[in-house]
Amino acid sequence: MFAFVKGEVADLMEGIVIVENNGIGYEILVPSDVVSEVTIGMDVKLHTYFHVKEDAMTLFGFLSREDLNIFKKLITVNSVGPKSALSIMSTLTTSDLITAIISGDSKAISKAPGVGSKSAQKIILELKDKFDTEDILGTAAGFSDGSNQSSAGNSAINDAIETLVTLGYGKSQALKAVSSVEIKDSYEAGDIVSLALKIIN
Repeated sequence: MFAFVKGEVADLMEGIVIVENNGIGYEILVPSDVVSEVTIGMDVKLHTYFHVKEDAMTLFGFLSREDLNIFKKLITVNSVGPKSALSIMSTLTTSDLITAIISGDSKAISKAPGVGSKSAQKIILELKDKFDTEDILGTAAGFSDGSNQSSAGNSAINDAIETLVTLGYGKSQALKAVSSVEIKDSYEAGDIVSLALKIIN
């Protein structure tokens, strides 16, 4: 129903942003990082999810469409409601959450208030196949010319991650390290591993 809400930030509370648009104040539940990034009086555009149940209608908002899409994926998991999904996204950054899902790190996800170990494991089980290394690497590990990664480039990245895991590093740690490397299209797996090891150490 509401794809986004655009307007001026009228008020801020813990986990809530009130956006004024044409004289109407929209109360929008948001992850904690949104509250820290916006200020009263600034213009914002929040990508929203409208949740309806018998006793309430609630708007959830995110600064990026990517965050909204991840929120929507989280609530497809049977044991995860919108508020639990918001709690997870307030505890972990988007990249850290995807990393935790890909690497099977249920402990990281269960750090979110109200999210138990069983729910975290279920999130990983149901969503793991919906993400790949490109989701976590994104533009952070993109080529220097800003072009999309080639299949050869993706192969080098995946090989580098597997090499780091073989060396004894956790997959989550390997993913984070590789995502921090500024990868050029000429790099082979060994080059990426060398740079990633410098970041880890």
